[in-house]
Amino acid sequence: MGVILVVDDEPVTQLMLGMMLQRSNHEVVTAIDGQDAMMHLASEEIDLAIIDVNMPKMDGLTMLQRLRADERYATLPVIMLTSNGQGRVRQEARKKGATGFLTKPASSSEVTETVEQYLHDSPE
Repeated sequence: MGVILVVDDEPVTQLMLGMMLQRSNHEVVTAIDGQDAMMHLASEEIDLAIIDVNMPKMDGLTMLQRLRADERYATLPVIMLTSNGQGRVRQEARKKGATGFLTKPASSSEVTETVEQYLHDSPE
């Protein structure tokens, strides 16, 4: 069990990921973009973040870069949520410190397995 931050500007994606994670007994915190997510991180203990790449105000890659530049979040497991065909984006995210990836739409088993893998691999 952990506290998972889901960052996506699509309410349906937030809802679906939230339901999948809650079924696995995780607490879910949602944010609509990178700016909103950074406020949650400053005020809540988060164990893992799932961040969409394409969002308004602050996109996922910018948020990832900010997280890795801040020593408080340098080791936070971050799973980037991408669309099919974003190979270049995945390469860039990996260079910026992404822990893992999920492709939209992700199945419940993919989400659960990926989250469990990176929660257990977390250095804490």
